[in-house]
Amino acid sequence: MRAVVTGGAGFIGSTLVDRLLAEGHEVDVVDDLSTGSLANLADARSNPEHAFKLHRVDIRDASVVELIERRRPEVVFHLAAQIDVRTSVADPVLDAMVNVIGSLHVLEGARRAGTRKVVFASSGGTIYGEPDGDALPVKESYPQHPISPYGVAKKVVGDYLFAYRELHQIEYTALALANVYGPRQDPHGEAGVVAIFAGRLLAGEPCTIFGDGEQTRDYVYVDDVVDAFVRAADKGSGLLLNIGTGVETSVNDLYATMARVAQVDQPAVLAPARGGEVPRSALDAGRAGIHLGWRPWTELAVGSAAVLDHFRAKG
Repeated sequence: MRAVVTGGAGFIGSTLVDRLLAEGHEVDVVDDLSTGSLANLADARSNPEHAFKLHRVDIRDASVVELIERRRPEVVFHLAAQIDVRTSVADPVLDAMVNVIGSLHVLEGARRAGTRKVVFASSGGTIYGEPDGDALPVKESYPQHPISPYGVAKKVVGDYLFAYRELHQIEYTALALANVYGPRQDPHGEAGVVAIFAGRLLAGEPCTIFGDGEQTRDYVYVDDVVDAFVRAADKGSGLLLNIGTGVETSVNDLYATMARVAQVDQPAVLAPARGGEVPRSALDAGRAGIHLGWRPWTELAVGSAAVLDHFRAKG
């Protein structure tokens, strides 16, 4: 298979690239390296047996349409995005330019290339807005009422995918991801509390918990998520599929687990709650089990230990 991975130098994208190359596929990465890293692609770039090319292009640039058309991928894995919810609130135009207009460029490239399928990274933590507590873990049938521009953009791209399927016969699967964590996640960014905690625990610095720490998230390991992307290349067409564990984990419990794994006996520092944060989140991934044959298998203690080992090895 020839595949294009947008955002392929990022944390999830590069892990997907490594998996695709290991399975013998041809991979073109489209990434402007604004948040992605060449270091994430070190293995992909260093192996002469890999059919791999990196194209440093911003998906907001219309040239990405011609690039995808020229490379003629069978499948496009679209992960490139502006991923910070707070940035989307502060600058919704920037968010829409990357996440809506950029996605349209990718879809137009796929249409011109005769691409068979687009697999899209949606956001299970934002497209459903603030679900009622009794609706957790959330199913895909739950109404989509996002309350951030980021969530709105992800919902809109899902609508465009449906339209392109009807108009141009391009298949799609949209994967609504829970809170993905794992090696290569940026410990200095706003997103990725597991990476942030790992970096601070290893540096002997206190970790900060905002609010009372009882807000919950559904933490799903990156290798498990990548497995869902690979399966979606051939399955789950025309569907939105949640990719999560269905388990609510509070920030307090996450910190306790990671501190125990890191062998740190130091309490977290509490700070005032941040506005706009969804209080509880968890996804029901039963539909992905039916249509992809997918399920999560990495427990939080095991996954967070892998993150700590990764940062420890980086020094």
